[in-house]
Amino acid sequence: METINLSEKFSKFSEYWHPYIIGELNENYVKLAKVQGEFVWHKHEEEDELFVVQQGTLIMDFRDKTIEVKAGEILTVPKGIEHRPRTNGEEVFLMLIEPKETKHTGELITEKTVTELEWI
Repeated sequence: METINLSEKFSKFSEYWHPYIIGELNENYVKLAKVQGEFVWHKHEEEDELFVVQQGTLIMDFRDKTIEVKAGEILTVPKGIEHRPRTNGEEVFLMLIEPKETKHTGELITEKTVTELEWI
């Protein structure tokens, strides 16, 4: 057991929309990602996702509404719900907690899809 310094981990990468694993919790991965701009509409049929905003404001679009998630806030996206994360142009730092089997963009494959997750 040892502590994990989030600032140090965020400094290890610069890619946007690319999650990196920093820990495990039961059958879940704890991941970090930097995001900017707009991601893709997608869903995870069997997995819930927890978004923890560390810096900036994440905008989460759903087909029927939009939610802003500010630094220090969390949002859980239930399984099966189509969503599109985006920002207003600023860089946003996220922590994600999701089941290990969660695919980055669900069953949708795009140029932004990350298929091989890396530990940092």
